[in-house]
Amino acid sequence: MPVIFASASVGAGASNSNLFAGSAFEFARTPQLVSVGVTVSATGGFARIQNGSDIIAEEFSPFVLTTPPVIPDHMYFSDYSAVGDRLIVAYRNPTGGAITVNSVAQISPVG
Repeated sequence: MPVIFASASVGAGASNSNLFAGSAFEFARTPQLVSVGVTVSATGGFARIQNGSDIIAEEFSPFVLTTPPVIPDHMYFSDYSAVGDRLIVAYRNPTGGAITVNSVAQISPVG
């Protein structure tokens, strides 16, 4: 089962359009089930999760932890991907300081 681990520091007033950009698993190669977890180092920012044309989660405040999401405890978001769908975890930080964003995606081929 492929897994993506991503961590990024998002500066004050900045955003990251896709934490998974550049991953070998960013685009679905087969039909698959995707489960995603997101944690942050401090409060104040907003994450958004999209899979192909599906908006899995509009902007929300992720859990504050100093570690990546724990599998399976923090894997609250799931969706099916068609071939070619792009998995996106975006983060917007309107605060006055940098925030570290950690995200994990578990990918299970189906069919």
